[in-house]
Amino acid sequence: MYLFKKTVLLILIVAIYSCKENTKSETVDKIGIQYDEPESVLPIERLKLPPGFKIEVYADSIDGARSMAMGENGTLFVGTRNENTVYALQDRDEDYKVDNVIVIDTTFEMPNGIAYKNGSLYVAEVGRLLRFDSIETRLNNAPKPKVIYDDYPTEFHHGWKYIAFGPDDKLYVPVGAPCNICDSTVSDKKFATITRMNADGSDREIYAHGVRNSVGFTWHPETKEFYFTDNGRDMLGDDTPPCELNKVTEVGQHFGYPFCHGGIVKDPEFGDQRPCEDFVAPIQAMGAHVAPLGIKFYTGNMFPESYKKYAFIAEHGSWNRSKKVGYKIAMVGIKDGIATSYETFIDGWLDEESQERFGRPVDILELKDGSFLISDDFGDAIYRVTYENEEVASNL
Repeated sequence: MYLFKKTVLLILIVAIYSCKENTKSETVDKIGIQYDEPESVLPIERLKLPPGFKIEVYADSIDGARSMAMGENGTLFVGTRNENTVYALQDRDEDYKVDNVIVIDTTFEMPNGIAYKNGSLYVAEVGRLLRFDSIETRLNNAPKPKVIYDDYPTEFHHGWKYIAFGPDDKLYVPVGAPCNICDSTVSDKKFATITRMNADGSDREIYAHGVRNSVGFTWHPETKEFYFTDNGRDMLGDDTPPCELNKVTEVGQHFGYPFCHGGIVKDPEFGDQRPCEDFVAPIQAMGAHVAPLGIKFYTGNMFPESYKKYAFIAEHGSWNRSKKVGYKIAMVGIKDGIATSYETFIDGWLDEESQERFGRPVDILELKDGSFLISDDFGDAIYRVTYENEEVASNL
């Protein structure tokens, strides 16, 4: 991994040991990390963006940065997967560079999923869902979390979760299949689904079935329709099946797994049980093994107006392929609920020739000024993307 310039201040340490390969850390009461504004050695000059766009490092040394959620007072909360850590990031001088990092805790179990609502931080572990009340007033002394649910499956395979509150004020929580390919609903109907519930955990229900591993979803800003990414199965070759962008139009729809993939690919093990025609096909078949994760529709006013018709998707990148693909931010054009295009917005995290990578984008979050953030769990960074009309700027 790349090294970053920083000064570390450890406060009230009970004990901590952390590295990329570890999946558990010792208990720690409180850790604050104070460091200079990012002077990262990540080679972001390799990143290619459309004319007028710019990308900079917003925060570095955020080990394993994945899902992001913004607090009411401007605190950026960041979850992780293998690092078992949740961070609180602050830009105290409002210069769009993080200047203070607080570690909320290092003893979570794969806290990939985080969400913020009404002053509370929600954290999804593998088997349970937690809530930290009044969190922004207690960043340096986080309260003991309240357990909302502790009966989600405990299997680690696809056990990490992405969570978010919808326009209906319900909390949406996916449950991945505990395998590459299996009919896991035989043992627990919550597997391979997306669930939803009230903020207090009441009235939980299965919202969508047949979802292998969704680690990103959002709602259309106008229609409020639910869109989610899904990672296709492995071990069927380099180019099949496609990963997916799906749209839910009614509660209880089934999206094919494990019987059919991408709306067209009959599974060799389970495909004889049910035909592809039984299921909702994706609105966009994405590249095989690109691993689409975070997705957001652009709603701000910084980018050109035309970008508001796109869903931006973080393609984390392949592992089950002879030549890597993904490692970029893609755009899917949406008109009247139908995908009209699938193209690249940012790439360059992967060197196509050497096949070496310096980053893997995970999640996307829009800021109030219309710029957006991208988390990277391989480069341990968060980037900020801005747009400046170069023609107008040159005439000022």
